[in-house]
Amino acid sequence: MKKIFLLSMLSIAIFNNSFAQKKPIALEQIWQSRTFSPKYVSGFNFLNDGKHYTKQEYNPIQAVQSIVKYDLVSGDKIGTILDGSDLKKAVDGSRGFFGNYTFNGDESQILISTATEPIYRHSSRANYYIFDVKSKKFSPLSNAEKVSLATFSPNGDKVAFVRANDLYYKVLKTGEETRITTDGVFNKVINGMCDWVYEEEFGQDRAFYWSPDGNSIAFMRFDESQVKEFSMPMYYNEDYPRPYTFKYPKAGEKNAVVSVHIYNLASKKVAKVETGEETNIYFPRIKWTKDPNQLCVFRMNRHQNHLELLLANANSGETKLLLEEKSKYYVDLHDNLTFLKDGKEFVWTSEKSGFNHIYIYGMDGKEKKQVTSGEFDVTNFYGIDQERGLVFFQSAEKSAMQRHVYSVKLNGKKKKNLTKGDGSNSAQFSSTFDYFVKTHSALNTPPSFSVKNHKGKKIRVIADNRRLKDKMKQFGFVKSEFMTIPTKDVKLNAWVMKPSDFDKNKKYPVFMYVYGGPGSQTVKDSWGGANYAWFQMLTQKGYIVVSVDNRGTGARGEEFKKMTYKELGKYETIDQINAAKWLANQSYVDGSRIGIFGWSYGGYMSSLCLFKGNDVFKAAIAVAPVTNWKWYDSIYTERYMRTPNENKNGYENNSPVNFADQLKGNYLLVHGLGDDNVHFQNTAEMANALIKANKQFDTYFYPNRNHGIYGDNARIHLFTKMTNFLMEKL
Repeated sequence: MKKIFLLSMLSIAIFNNSFAQKKPIALEQIWQSRTFSPKYVSGFNFLNDGKHYTKQEYNPIQAVQSIVKYDLVSGDKIGTILDGSDLKKAVDGSRGFFGNYTFNGDESQILISTATEPIYRHSSRANYYIFDVKSKKFSPLSNAEKVSLATFSPNGDKVAFVRANDLYYKVLKTGEETRITTDGVFNKVINGMCDWVYEEEFGQDRAFYWSPDGNSIAFMRFDESQVKEFSMPMYYNEDYPRPYTFKYPKAGEKNAVVSVHIYNLASKKVAKVETGEETNIYFPRIKWTKDPNQLCVFRMNRHQNHLELLLANANSGETKLLLEEKSKYYVDLHDNLTFLKDGKEFVWTSEKSGFNHIYIYGMDGKEKKQVTSGEFDVTNFYGIDQERGLVFFQSAEKSAMQRHVYSVKLNGKKKKNLTKGDGSNSAQFSSTFDYFVKTHSALNTPPSFSVKNHKGKKIRVIADNRRLKDKMKQFGFVKSEFMTIPTKDVKLNAWVMKPSDFDKNKKYPVFMYVYGGPGSQTVKDSWGGANYAWFQMLTQKGYIVVSVDNRGTGARGEEFKKMTYKELGKYETIDQINAAKWLANQSYVDGSRIGIFGWSYGGYMSSLCLFKGNDVFKAAIAVAPVTNWKWYDSIYTERYMRTPNENKNGYENNSPVNFADQLKGNYLLVHGLGDDNVHFQNTAEMANALIKANKQFDTYFYPNRNHGIYGDNARIHLFTKMTNFLMEKL
């Protein structure tokens, strides 16, 4: 009897021990089956009533896409507005699939795009169709070649678009098409659409806007004839590679000459906006005021430290100064300009106090009220509910590592946190500001989505990713922890991820993850995406993973963010090296085995850290790095560094290519050959410098892949290499 009892207890012990063992994480689960990818709820297209929304859905039975209407409060499906099977029958070649869609003003028609072709990161061209919600009929916008940026007029009776670099509009009732510009030529002149560098660095591809009454169209014209071209070979299993050539202004080189124009539909006349004789400047935004005869034009000098808001007369083009911002560093661009309904005031955000805050100005340009204040940054401006007199915004008031959504009266009083609790919160408000969809995540918590009313009361949960949370437990995900790393210059925010069987008496290799670019953050109380699962996998292999936010990163005020001005990379590298030295002094760290990894700006940082910190770092992985700032684009680089002629030492002292001879450790250099952002030239020249210095290194390249390196098996292929590199070298 005793023997049976012992055997039973032994069986239970073995069972419990095997049950306690966690499943190992595999790269295939991260990058192929997407086992650890959260379910996202996105694509809310709020309707005019503020209580309903539409979203694009895939019908697996019919294998088509549809537009479905939902009740925001209850979550109930109201009905299908556009059935993809109808699209499949009506539009040849669509297969029932479409890209973006927009409603006209009264929601009686929908503009959809099909057969979309990418141009750059955001821009594209496509075939557009008008869908009549009542009759269920589809009408082609154009029977000619594909167009870009098709946009309804305010009352929905016309659509403007760009075709072959020229701007057009069409009257929907008559089908009459009017060509506004006639001088558009590929790689020479663009009308109504941005060039590569405006799109990439100013974050917009559309460069035309309807006036509030629909009687005028303001647009920008880009003369890029003097901008130098850049070519990349693309490989398609053909006898000769196809060269892809486009205009790309590098630091210190000529930009496109941009001008602003206003077209009057009735007179068919174009007024050129008077912006001064200087053409070596930027117009990063144009925006109509509430007055259809008044356009606001953003004018910024090439150094980007002086921004002016000009008010232009829509008929004459004459301008007057509304507001200006100056900085001893640079002025951050944003989209937070909002003109109030009364036509007498506007809302603007500024860092002039040392932190980013919300202000109200009169149309005479005089400040009337500072709505928010304090030693914290407003990190997002959601809009104004003018009926209730409320401003909605996101800020880092509670912590630089957290984000919360607030409401405040226009007079700056009765501020209320609508998203209490730790973590990062963002909001998407309905058209009437009655409700918003809250997205919440934390360092160790995947995103959850819920509906709240304008007072912050939870209405319902849309998705909480509970299934992923269960998987994280099954696979033994460890808890990341925040910490502060003291250096001689500054205290740095960081997070650390340790193996589940961590023993403080043992010594572990450390793998650091860095981005570090201006205004960025990797150390936030928010979900870390697919990299988070990879870092978890590395802890299972015995690594401690750490990420540190150096000086120059965001949410700690203007001085902390902009102190790297004209010395991009210098202080950031010092901070990462000092953080690594501090880690090396911890009793549980093997100081001879510290590595660092980064992508893009992070690849630039990991390269500099390995070279300048060659006594600290044993290995580095650099993916798509800038290796000399003179090879990157004009707008981004000059914002922080000025031009190579103005700041020779800043460029030379902070470009990795100049320090190749200092390499002692192990270096993996990775790039996509089709990267139109950070060109492969950076890696090719880095390789040249390493060869000249007789330094051994590893390199991987990805034909036709852009800055993101994806498609086919590119991601798992890359992360397999990076994992093997770490296991071998670190």
